[in-house]
Amino acid sequence: MKRIILCAFALVACILGIQAQTQVIAHRGFWKTEGSAQNSITALEKAAEAQLYGSEFDVLMTVDGKLVVNHDNKIEEMVIPETPYKKLKKLRIKNGEKLPTLKNYLKKGKKLDIQLILEAKPLPTKEMEDQAIANIVKMVKKMGLENQVEYISFSLNMCEQLAKLTPASEIAYLNGDIAPAELKKKGINGIDYHKGVLLNKHPEWIKEAHDLGMKVNVWTVNKESEMKQLIDMKVDFITTDQPLEVKELLK
Repeated sequence: MKRIILCAFALVACILGIQAQTQVIAHRGFWKTEGSAQNSITALEKAAEAQLYGSEFDVLMTVDGKLVVNHDNKIEEMVIPETPYKKLKKLRIKNGEKLPTLKNYLKKGKKLDIQLILEAKPLPTKEMEDQAIANIVKMVKKMGLENQVEYISFSLNMCEQLAKLTPASEIAYLNGDIAPAELKKKGINGIDYHKGVLLNKHPEWIKEAHDLGMKVNVWTVNKESEMKQLIDMKVDFITTDQPLEVKELLK
């Protein structure tokens, strides 16, 4: 229901030329709370309980094509894109959960009222990146989650592949080195840039993106002064490790 209301408000705002209020995304889930851990299913559940717009999480692909949720390229000294899943499946993350597969993560997310902000992590070759994106999009579509999953990546190639395979989705580039107009030409409909890019180097890109009908997200914003500044600059989303602080500022 929350997603329907947000979408309806966004449509009305677009028609009226009004910028919607900044929304909050939990960076790697809401992990700064008891029993949670970065990129854990618990962190996803905690983000939903906090009634946030979205929960961001990181996806890597093993050498044999299995999609897992983890930020770092390595886990227990094993490089995930070079390791078969059978060597990873029994590993535990910091809160004791098993290393989540993307399938299990999405199954849980489907039961929750929260947007799933899927970061596709860069992989060693274009072929692996293309395979990962194809597998991700296929899984999301099979599970009926096209409206709940939004995509981000530091890999321009992965963003371009997403634009080809799921053009109606929200897709944002993370690296901070390309102007919105250039991304728009590639079918990428959002920017998700580090706070330093939009606060210091290219604050004009916020208006440029909005004028092009693109969304603007900023990461990772944990200082109250920067939260306030970016809210005043009317960014669409703030990704943060302190989601409750941003929520409080938005009241």
